[in-house]
Amino acid sequence: MKTTVVIPTYNEKENIGNLIETIIGLQVPDLSILVVDDSSPDGTGKIVSDYSQKYPQVSLFTRAKKEGLGRAYLAGFQEAINRNAEAIIQMDADFSHDPHDILRFVNKIQKADLVIGSRYMQGGKVSDWATNRRLLSQWANIYARLVTGVPISDLTGGFKCWKAELLKKIDLKSVRADGYGFQIEMNSRAHKLHANIAEMPIVFIDRRVGKSKISKSIVWEALWLVWAIRFSRHA
Repeated sequence: MKTTVVIPTYNEKENIGNLIETIIGLQVPDLSILVVDDSSPDGTGKIVSDYSQKYPQVSLFTRAKKEGLGRAYLAGFQEAINRNAEAIIQMDADFSHDPHDILRFVNKIQKADLVIGSRYMQGGKVSDWATNRRLLSQWANIYARLVTGVPISDLTGGFKCWKAELLKKIDLKSVRADGYGFQIEMNSRAHKLHANIAEMPIVFIDRRVGKSKISKSIVWEALWLVWAIRFSRHA
C-alpha cells in the first residue's frame, strides 16, 4: 500500500533530520515522507529541503505562517491525497512517537480504515510524564469519550494511520479544531461514518529536545469542543 507519513513542523531543527534518517532506515516499501512546515524561523524547512535532494521519497510542503497543528495536518492530508497516497500516517516530529511503530501501522491498516496508536489500552503507556499530567490526560480522554460517545480509549493521541479513502469521505474544509480538539473531532467524524477503527498500543515518550507547542488554550478548546462535536452533523 502506497503510504505517506505526514509530519507537521515548527522550529524542529533539532529533531527533523534524525527523524527522517530513522524513518528512511526502516526501509518500508512504498513509503514517503511529507513534512509540512509552517515557515519555521529556525531553518527546519531548509534542513528538510536538503534531505529531499538526498532522498527522493522526502518532500517539503511549506505554509506561509503558523496556523496550528490542525491546519497543518489538513494541508498535509490533502497534499498526500493529491499525490495518490493510499494510506496516510500522522506523527509528531519530536520523537514522542516511536518511528519504529510505522511498520506496525502499515500492517494493521490493511484490515482497517483508521488505526490509532493508543497510550491507554492494555500494552500502551506514557513515559516521562509527571503523575498529574498523566492523570489529566487520562481524565480528558474519559471525559471526551463519555461526551462524544466515541468508543476509543485514546481520543486525543496524534499517532494514527488513515486509509485515504476514509479521509476523502470527511469534509476536511469544515474541520476547525486544533491540538487535542483536532484529534477528537477527526476521530468522531470517522466514527460517524461507521469506519472500521482499530487501536494498537504504543509507548509515548516526552520530547527530549525542543519546546512543546501545547498551550493552555488548546487544552481548554478541547474541553468545550467535545460538546459541539457531540451534536455536530458533520462527517
